[in-house]
Amino acid sequence: MIQKPQPAETKAPRLGKALKREFFARSVHEVAPDLIGATLLLDGVGGIIVEVEAYHHTDPAAHSYRGPTPRNLVMFGPPGFSYVYRSYGIHWCVNFVCEKEGSASAVLIRALQPTHGIPAMRRRRGLHDERALCSGPGKLCEALGITIKQSELPLDVPPIALHARVGDAEIVTGIRIGITKAVDFPWRYGLKGSRFLSKAF
Repeated sequence: MIQKPQPAETKAPRLGKALKREFFARSVHEVAPDLIGATLLLDGVGGIIVEVEAYHHTDPAAHSYRGPTPRNLVMFGPPGFSYVYRSYGIHWCVNFVCEKEGSASAVLIRALQPTHGIPAMRRRRGLHDERALCSGPGKLCEALGITIKQSELPLDVPPIALHARVGDAEIVTGIRIGITKAVDFPWRYGLKGSRFLSKAF
């Protein structure tokens, strides 16, 4: 009996240097595009960030705009921590707190290109299509197992790992998605030509 050759497993791309909390101690508008092409992992599962949105404390669409609450308090703390909230009472969304303490600005992670732990993502999402596993903020949180338990965690300590992008990335900008205030701000950033975006630019 002739055995058919098995397809080789796809190797995960090389990881860049680990990002430290200091990386986030800058303007949210500098951090957001610099995150495109970086790799986000939770317990070794994750992928390349291909789409984000920036939210500044002066922005009416930001959760911090009206001041601190029990839910958003982590946004007012030091940079380099996670902020997880539930959107419309259904989906978890993960943000990275930026700027100096008290600024209350953050980057929403909108989409990933899956590269690590894809079988685990498929189990959690209940689907096989790699392109659809992390093509939205709620989808990627489900795929990585992110819930409120991962809120207020440091971004440079396990179980979270962030690695800088390797090489150059062509970044596109556009208006943010699914908001009703400050809808014209071009504060959405993405990897040009990626098929893993939540929505084309």
